Amino acid sequence: MSRPVLSSHVLDTSTGQPAPGLLVELYKKRDNSWTLWHSTTTNGDGRILFPFSKDSMAAGTYRLVFKVEDYYRTLNKETLYPYVEIVFSTKEDQHYHIPLLLSPYGYSTYRGS
Repeated sequence: MSRPVLSSHVLDTSTGQPAPGLLVELYKKRDNSWTLWHSTTTNGDGRILFPFSKDSMAAGTYRLVFKVEDYYRTLNKETLYPYVEIVFSTKEDQHYHIPLLLSPYGYSTYRGS
């Protein structure tokens, strides 16, 4: 199988472990509005391999919404952030890995490989 066009990995730095079961929504920008394109949860290793090929995921602007508050509620923890949004732009024929390092009171992201 070929490499996915878009993937993510969420690590909970407060536990030093992956963040399984975290709901993530992917939106695509069309004109001046956002369209929900895909919704899924992280697997047991905190990963998501979105089911898109180079043909189905065109260049454009996308937004990942990580439902942080719901995730921490399952762990009986409070968080400052109800959700984390990451907006990014893509080009044709490239792979995008968007990791999220998460804690109840902070987060960080970068373009992974």
